[in-house]
Amino acid sequence: MSRDDSAAYSSDSYNSAAYSTVGIQAETVHDSHVYIVHPDASPQEKYRVGVRLLEDGVPSRAREMITDAIAHGHDGTEVRFHWVLAMLSARTHHDLSDEEVQRLRYTAGRVRDYAEDEWTEALRVTFDLLAALSTAGSETGPVLKQLQGLPHRQHDAILRHLDLMLTGGLKDYLWAETLERAKAERFANDRGQRVWTYFAPTPIGARAVPPRPSTAAAAKAALPLRAILFVVSSALLWALALITDPAQAIVELPVALGAGLTAARFGVRWWGRWPGPGLAAGARVPHPRDPASDSAPGPDSGPDSGPDSGPDSAEGRFTKRVRHSFDHYFSRRRPHGFTSDAWLAHTDQIRSGLAAEIADLYRESRIGVERVEWLIRYLAEDARNRYNSGTLFDQHHQDRTPVRTKALTMAALAVLGTAALAAFATAVTDAAQQQVLWAFLAVLGAAWSGHAAASRWLEVRREEHRLDRENREYLEQLAARQSAYQRWQSFLDDKRPSEQEMETWLACDKTSFVDEALQHHRLTWRDLITHTILVAPAPSYKRGRVRGGPWRYSHYVFRLFLFTQDGIREISSEFDFSDATRRNEQRNNYRFDALTSVQVTENADVGYDLELLLANGPARKIRVKDAEARQLAPTENPLEISEISLSAAGSTHTFRLLEGIAADGKSWIERHGPDSLAPFQIAG
Repeated sequence: MSRDDSAAYSSDSYNSAAYSTVGIQAETVHDSHVYIVHPDASPQEKYRVGVRLLEDGVPSRAREMITDAIAHGHDGTEVRFHWVLAMLSARTHHDLSDEEVQRLRYTAGRVRDYAEDEWTEALRVTFDLLAALSTAGSETGPVLKQLQGLPHRQHDAILRHLDLMLTGGLKDYLWAETLERAKAERFANDRGQRVWTYFAPTPIGARAVPPRPSTAAAAKAALPLRAILFVVSSALLWALALITDPAQAIVELPVALGAGLTAARFGVRWWGRWPGPGLAAGARVPHPRDPASDSAPGPDSGPDSGPDSGPDSAEGRFTKRVRHSFDHYFSRRRPHGFTSDAWLAHTDQIRSGLAAEIADLYRESRIGVERVEWLIRYLAEDARNRYNSGTLFDQHHQDRTPVRTKALTMAALAVLGTAALAAFATAVTDAAQQQVLWAFLAVLGAAWSGHAAASRWLEVRREEHRLDRENREYLEQLAARQSAYQRWQSFLDDKRPSEQEMETWLACDKTSFVDEALQHHRLTWRDLITHTILVAPAPSYKRGRVRGGPWRYSHYVFRLFLFTQDGIREISSEFDFSDATRRNEQRNNYRFDALTSVQVTENADVGYDLELLLANGPARKIRVKDAEARQLAPTENPLEISEISLSAAGSTHTFRLLEGIAADGKSWIERHGPDSLAPFQIAG
């Protein structure tokens, strides 16, 4: 399946604020339970979920889960190591509260009490790194050697989660290694061919047009009376014929019975079968909407009826998009030798019928056509395959009655009519006037009731045949569509990246972006006081997440702030997450005292905006996060999901840093730098 067949990206409208968006192109929430914790979950389970959150880039939530596990008795060197990483991940020294610093210092003091293993050594190295950062002029060689000696799992975790903590010369020593790992992992695991599946809309289940209810009830109710009248009239006619001329009547009766049975046998094959639909298999025009069902969407409803189904209504727009999607996929899935226009013209009737059916089945206004494109694509492929096998237009020929059946039916009816007239002639020959009257009434009654009874009986048989055929078609179509749905769902499940893969690729993109910014400005980590990177949605994007996790975007804006002795360097660029290509890079440089105001605006209907006010320029609005959509599970807290997304984007750290600088300037960083912390000493 090519990426072009997935839902295509479309642009949103812009406003005057830089990188701000209006509306959301599309969003997907994966029904995963990787972050779901039952209220009665064990401390071990909470710890496992906490580690998963930490690895997937949600340290704020990881801190809560691992802390809760420790509070309920699940402790140890491995647990403490991940707890420390969760406390420090995506944070710098000024983000730590006094209570958190004390708890970290308490844990550092307990390292000597743990049994020696790889996790104890990893804890010791972590605190030695913090001690080296918080002690001016400390020797970093020994701790770097210890770090290199750790197993890859602990070594890589420390480098990743202490990214913002490590600064200056210490980070200079580790930067080459960090870059090398980022280059190796940035496009690993077939990133370019898999990212789009993360944002692919969740396909809606297979549906097919169910059989219409039988309308033969009235015919069945009227049939017995007409049948009895026919039997009585026929019996009376032959009784009168027997009275007049028994020998002649005995010949006419078997002939009439034989002709009648023959007409019934072959006639039901002709008139007792519902005519074919006249469309390709799988395309049956939906039956009209039942007015009583307007309040609840269902397969009995039509797409373009009702007061809210005009061309500008939600239903009208949905129907139009369905038809457009059919045109798109039919033009792409075409038999060899056809141009797009020729194939569209050849299948015009088929597409119209299928589009009407799909628009009717999935007409709910809150269902985007992207969720049903898997079915449209399947139907386009099915039409192409049927054409190649020569069966595209064959279904309406399936129920054609053979000429032999028609001829036998007409002959039998002719013989039956002749026999009836002969019996009437026999009955009135040399008969009394009263007998002639009764014979006339009998033949008249037999003709009327016979026609009426036959019509009702054929109507019943036609409905039974239609119901049987539509039920068979329904089951076949539904089974085929369910199979196509399962194939598409399995394809998405197999190709969709995990949260850890998405977070790893994002972290590698950040590392590459920071490195290019340092090279452009000819800076080293020794030249930086600190730095922060803010990740936000770009003007055009799709977004997705797993339940309980942060929003991830198909298009990002990375905004990097480098704080040096001379001032602030701000670099921003848009990223296409599927292939990590960049565009629209902007750079700004300003002094610390030029940043006069920082304001964060939250709007429930819009999202989060960060407004920077510089002394020598207009206010700059930066979109940080769009508003939460409706796709929240009943167990999810909108505020919690919002906080998780902000934390994962680096917003919390960036807000605090910029607000502090706007208030106190460069001195705020100096007061809250690593030198302001007492060393994290590990008792020997």
